[in-house]
Amino acid sequence: MGPRGVHAAVGALCALGALALAGCGSAGTGGLESAGPTSPAVGPVRLWPDLPPATNPPIDYGESDIQRVPGIRVTGGDVRSADAVEVVRAEVRARPDARSGADGLYEETARAVEACVRAPAACPVMRPYYRDLTGDGREELIVGIRMPEQQVAVRVYRAEEGGLTRIMSTVDQVISVELAGRDLIMRVGSAGIPGYEYRTAWSWDERQGSMLPTRDEIVRAGPPGGPPEGRPPGSRSSGGPSSGGPSPSSPSPGGRSSGSGPAPSPVPPVLPVLPPEGAP
Repeated sequence: MGPRGVHAAVGALCALGALALAGCGSAGTGGLESAGPTSPAVGPVRLWPDLPPATNPPIDYGESDIQRVPGIRVTGGDVRSADAVEVVRAEVRARPDARSGADGLYEETARAVEACVRAPAACPVMRPYYRDLTGDGREELIVGIRMPEQQVAVRVYRAEEGGLTRIMSTVDQVISVELAGRDLIMRVGSAGIPGYEYRTAWSWDERQGSMLPTRDEIVRAGPPGGPPEGRPPGSRSSGGPSSGGPSPSSPSPGGRSSGSGPAPSPVPPVLPVLPPEGAP
C-alpha cells in the first residue's frame, strides 16, 4: 500500500473512532461527565513541632488487668470446667479489701458473692458466657457482676497452664454488653452529656496479653436534650467502684449510704451476650 493508501486508512479509523465516541456521549448512558471541582489534598499538619518528646515511658494499659486467679483449676484448657461463681469468690478471698482498681467491688457486693452458695437468688454474679476472644481456638469465660449505684463489673478469663488468668476487668454503669466477632462491646451511660452514651469495643491485644479498649466513641442515644429513655446518666470508670462512681462509703444520688441501709437501687437491664452456636 502506498503512502496515499496509508493516509486514507488512518483517516477512516479516526472517523470511526470519533463517531463511536460521539454515539456513546449522545446516547446519554455511560457518557463521561465531569464530577466538578475537587478539593485540594491537604496533608496532616503537626502542631507545636518544637515540643520535646515525653521522658516517661508509656504505661502498659493492660498490666493491672492481668491476674492469675488463685486456687482455680481448669480441665483440658476448657474454661467451662470452672464455675463462674467460684472464680469470683476466689478473687474476693484473695483481695477481700479491694474497693478500687481491677479487683474493686463494693463491700456489700463482696459479701453477697461470698453468700452465693447459701443465697443463690441474691448472688450478684450473672450467667456466664463463652466466646473465643483471643483467636486461639479456645473459649474465654465472660462474667458480669451486679453492683450498687447501677454499676456492673465485666471480667474476662483465659485458660492458661491449667488455671485461669483474668485478661479484662472494668466497671461501668452498663446499658448493654454485646459480642461482635472477637470484640466485646459495652454501651454505658454518659455522665454530664445528656442524650449520649459511650460505646467501647474491647479487643484482644497479643502484645499486652489482655483485652484493651481499642475503639471508644460517644454517640447520641434517646431523645435530644435528655438521657436515653429509661436510662439515668451514668459515670465512666475503668477500674473499680471508686474510680468513676461514688465510693462505697459515700452518699448515693438518693442520699443513701451505699455501704449500709436499704438494698441497692436496681441495675439497668443488660442485653444478653449472644453465646456461640451450640452453647447452652
